[in-house]
Amino acid sequence: MATRGRKTAGARARKAAVARSRSEAPVGIVGLGIMGGGMAQALLGAGRAVVGYDPDRAARTRLQRAGGRALATATAVAQQADVVITSLATVAALDDVVAKLAAARRPSGRAPLVVVESSTLPLADKDRAHDRLARAGAIAMDCPISGTAVRLQERAWTIYASGPRSAYRRVRPIFSVFTDNAPYVGRFGHGTRMKFVANHLVAILNVATAESLTYARRLGLDPELVHKLVATSPIIGTGVYRLRGRFMVDRSYRPATMKVEVWQKDMQVIGDMARAVGAPVPLFSNCAALYNAAMALGLAQSDSASVCEVFDAMTGGGTRGWRIRGRSKSMRG
Repeated sequence: MATRGRKTAGARARKAAVARSRSEAPVGIVGLGIMGGGMAQALLGAGRAVVGYDPDRAARTRLQRAGGRALATATAVAQQADVVITSLATVAALDDVVAKLAAARRPSGRAPLVVVESSTLPLADKDRAHDRLARAGAIAMDCPISGTAVRLQERAWTIYASGPRSAYRRVRPIFSVFTDNAPYVGRFGHGTRMKFVANHLVAILNVATAESLTYARRLGLDPELVHKLVATSPIIGTGVYRLRGRFMVDRSYRPATMKVEVWQKDMQVIGDMARAVGAPVPLFSNCAALYNAAMALGLAQSDSASVCEVFDAMTGGGTRGWRIRGRSKSMRG
């Protein structure tokens, strides 16, 4: 009876939480791609109302079908939501979206709009966005995400939150829908700095995984067994190895959790910042060349794990080929 009572109380608490969240202002999301769309799905699943915008009609349709409301402009999103998350691929998109958010006319008496910028973009461009939003009376937070859409489903994201502490307190309940790991890392811009450090390491670990598995293949070892033994090791097993290594063993890179062409953008930004602050990054620089080679092999739309095929090409391989959209493509054409 006691167990049943606890279950009933828990159900009532969850029902009350859903009802309370539905009475709150909707969360806005601008940029409904892999990451933004994933956040929308998670929020809707938690009972939060979501309004969103994306220039791509298919992305807007997905939001509607999931139970959210797709609006005609980013400005409309800012008029209805008190917190807007932006998830954008380019600086041009950031500039355009920020201009539209800053143009929103919000009723007097409402709390200032908080814009949570979650993309990986140059810090100078984020600073410019911060200043433009501030002139419009909005509060900008720099909160890039370490993790993929798959990791969101596992609540395994890390969100590096930076900006005013008061704004952090407002957005923390939203972050808790995605992850329990959303540390406050300091003033605006420190989130991006932390993300650069994280992605710098991911870029190296991904290439190291590809090199290691190619070495294993050349030694005649079973890649499946190698992956299992390394992935479960408490010393050398990493999240990157477990996730990307699985793709490399299967040699199947779509659907991508991080496309090579998008990863290239991140690599450029990280490299530029390293040069600007005088940080020596020889390992990272060598890795960047290998991702360029993956682009040259026609893998722009494939997962970044496809860098493994660059190593295969170096060996003169291609007897198995890799799979794109369910079909095999030989390295020899």
